[in-house]
Amino acid sequence: QVQLVESGGGLVQAGDSLRLSCLASGFTFRTYAMGWFRQASGKEREFVAVIDWSGSILYYADSVKGRSTISRDNAGNTVYLQMNSLKSEDTAVYYCAARFMQTSFKRNEYDYWGQGTQVTVSS
Repeated sequence: QVQLVESGGGLVQAGDSLRLSCLASGFTFRTYAMGWFRQASGKEREFVAVIDWSGSILYYADSVKGRSTISRDNAGNTVYLQMNSLKSEDTAVYYCAARFMQTSFKRNEYDYWGQGTQVTVSS
């Protein structure tokens, strides 16, 4: 019943922008922190960004800080990741994830995961 469905990925050129979306259902969205992680081929899944239940606390990985923005719409059960100035190093499958109440940088502390959306940045 719980679902996290990512969308918005695709093939873009270096320097372009992209907005990823994650639509949640089957749980009380407004009580969960929402995070974005990414996993490049052959590499570990890594933290990208997280936003608390109210949207007032946000954290970003150093690799995307300054050019990415995480936001959420609790009325629409949706979390977004706006990415600007994309570079080839951003190529990965991007996952959204939900963690009850508290924010976290750790993959194994999240309760629910989406199936991911591919982002490919060509140079």
